[in-house]
Amino acid sequence: MTAIEGELLLTIQNHLRVGVLDAIMLLFSFIGNLGAVWLVAAFILLARRDTRRRGFAVLLSLTVTFLVVNLLLKNVVARPRPFETIAGLTVLGGFPSGFSFPSGHASSSFAGASALAFGFGKRGAIAAYVVAALIAASRVYIGVHYPSDVLAGAVIGVICAVVVCRFMLRRSVAK
Repeated sequence: MTAIEGELLLTIQNHLRVGVLDAIMLLFSFIGNLGAVWLVAAFILLARRDTRRRGFAVLLSLTVTFLVVNLLLKNVVARPRPFETIAGLTVLGGFPSGFSFPSGHASSSFAGASALAFGFGKRGAIAAYVVAALIAASRVYIGVHYPSDVLAGAVIGVICAVVVCRFMLRRSVAK
């Protein structure tokens, strides 16, 4: 952790947290749990024949991202959560277990949003990325991730989704 990130988290806690925003950020953090909002989107898309391939791209992007982030990187880096190292930091909501870097919420959100953007273009990208950004920001706001955790998670999620979507595109062109 850098001192700047710790100061930023304390500044958010001491100057930006207010009741209504607290509730909104807790809601966005909740819908990001286990990639829930993205899984729902994937299953809705999978249910229709004309969007099934896009749904599969979202699901595969989430799976690859989960493997890279939660099973590999978090355990290799083993970064403690901010509430474990910053004196005076108060967490909103519950205390998640596991390591902090990179953010699983941010990575799954940006993987899901990127897969949707790849499949739907600008039409779906804006809304998906706004939701992804709010989920990612919520994790810093509630005090369970450093900003660099969220930034790295977002980048990793985008990369995983781009790799998956390009692979799927190549496979469909080759047929």
